[in-house]
Amino acid sequence: MAQVRQVFYDSLGDTLVIWFDNPNDEYEVEETEDEVLLMKNKNGKVIGFEKLNFSSKNQSLSVAFETLSI
Repeated sequence: MAQVRQVFYDSLGDTLVIWFDNPNDEYEVEETEDEVLLMKNKNGKVIGFEKLNFSSKNQSLSVAFETLSI
């Protein structure tokens, strides 16, 4: 099971960034339809995500996630 390693809130950019692994391993970013960016390593594993427009639309945030080892 992955653990949250780092959490950043950028009030100027209004984004929330959560890392499960080393941010320096970021290789590519995939944008979803929900204003979420998935940061992936060279193997395509999600190592973090960024929620855009965090506070303007969210008074609270519930996050549920599951990681799979392939």
